[in-house]
Amino acid sequence: MLLQWILRPCPVFVLALCVLALCVSASEDFDWTKNQRGSFFYGTFPTGFSWGAGSSAYQTEGAWDKDGKGMSIWDVFSHQKGKIFLNDTADHSCEGYYKFKEDIALMKDMKFNHYRFSISWPRILPNGIKNDHINEKGIKYYDNLINTLLDNNITPIVTLYHWDLPQVLEEKYGGWQNVSMVNYFNDFANLCFERFGNRVKYWITFNNPWSSAVEGYETGEHAPGLKLRGTGAYKAAHHMIKAHAKVWHTYDTQWRSKQRGMVGISLSADWGEPVDVTNQRDIEAAERYVQFYLGWFATPVFNGDYPQVMKDYIGRKSAQQGLGTSRLPVFSTQEKSYIKGTCDFLGIGHFTTRYVTQKNYPPGRGSSYFTDRDLAELVDPRWPDPGSEWLYSVPWGFRRMLNFVRSQYGNPMIYVTENGVSEKMRGCTDLCDDWRMQYFKEYINEMLKAVKDGVNVKGYTAWSLLDKFEWDEGYSERFGLYYVDFRNKNKPRYPKASVQYYKRIISSNGFPNQREVESWKRKATETCSSSNQLLAAARRKSQQENKEQAGMPKVWPVHDEV
Repeated sequence: MLLQWILRPCPVFVLALCVLALCVSASEDFDWTKNQRGSFFYGTFPTGFSWGAGSSAYQTEGAWDKDGKGMSIWDVFSHQKGKIFLNDTADHSCEGYYKFKEDIALMKDMKFNHYRFSISWPRILPNGIKNDHINEKGIKYYDNLINTLLDNNITPIVTLYHWDLPQVLEEKYGGWQNVSMVNYFNDFANLCFERFGNRVKYWITFNNPWSSAVEGYETGEHAPGLKLRGTGAYKAAHHMIKAHAKVWHTYDTQWRSKQRGMVGISLSADWGEPVDVTNQRDIEAAERYVQFYLGWFATPVFNGDYPQVMKDYIGRKSAQQGLGTSRLPVFSTQEKSYIKGTCDFLGIGHFTTRYVTQKNYPPGRGSSYFTDRDLAELVDPRWPDPGSEWLYSVPWGFRRMLNFVRSQYGNPMIYVTENGVSEKMRGCTDLCDDWRMQYFKEYINEMLKAVKDGVNVKGYTAWSLLDKFEWDEGYSERFGLYYVDFRNKNKPRYPKASVQYYKRIISSNGFPNQREVESWKRKATETCSSSNQLLAAARRKSQQENKEQAGMPKVWPVHDEV
């Protein structure tokens, strides 16, 4: 098998090296020799399976300084030159703050059962602190959004933290490096339960805290842009885990009996496959990859403490570096008991897979999350990669990850909270997104196989409803089912072919039979041709208007053209 080393500037893909591999518990529970890469499976999901799509506040809302909203760390970070591709910001983005009714109409047409979105902490608490000031205009916006969803029989799944920490808390206290965030976040969550909990029954505390911790406080690629190598990510994650547990207990003791909702967490969970499934060191390296990624957060939430392999590796490397204590913080006995079991459902965000092998990284080369893992990531160059440089289409890894969660954590209730694929804008816009239809078909089918395996998956959230601001990549990558014309001040939405394809999966609750499924792609592609024509016509009209208004400032930078 021809494999390709991942050697890129982004530290997520740094070639890390390793020392002695340790035996870890999940290797005993999960059979790594079963590759389970069989043919397509025709069948349907259980009755009541929930279908939807997702978004986040900072990526889609726009209105960054309207109606009393405070600054977030992403507002500040994106306004710094050189932090974001082409110096883009999400100041306006999709203008979802003004267009949510239009977007909910799109969801209703697709017959969504649920919609996942996040609440902007600084939109309702501009200074981040409940006792300082509550922005009632922000509360009203989310009230209207939730009510309109429910009026259209769409269940809201609400994320409390999707990376947009109030800037005041970062400046005054150091953000997630400071344990005081635990109480401030709990106050914010408690306010949300008080104001929205009579209608919201599914709460997610954190979205992908791995990225917030590693890219925000270790590599500096994301807001707040700190590079505290070897310590920053672990400290931030430690406080996020404590904050998650406190919010869960707050809901459990103060609101659950009245509101009868659930509180979970959404964790990023890409799969790591051993390069050689007969080689014990590769098996342990792949296990380590998953434990340092998913297990870092899931194991405390389910079992009360960090994975043993993280404690062993980071502790040993810390000692080799002459440190008196491990760079990985420690939970007290009381904290372990408090954190354990604080998960009513587990959100899984899954996009891709890596091959993993052991590599030795001497401790004298400096400390970082990536070198602590002692492993190397590889990809098969034959894997499709239509968009983001990190996102390869490897459907079989999804089933394996879901089965791993089942065996590792006692088969918890799972909602897939993010799954999708991007495209890079390469100068030409094509709404006939064949690769996305293929991605959805294959990944959702692997999820169906996992359900048949006995994995307790209750719902699926396509990522994402709309094209949106993609963090440090700006608008250069598009994950949306709907294309958003960012150069047009009205931010019109145009359906890609994948809208019709996903709509048919939803209406069929899966893949009923070969003949029907094979017709879906053809029918979806027929619809996208007319969408392409509408977009082209709108572009021509916009260009003509721009000519007539020569000398006027541009509303939005142009990054792609039909």
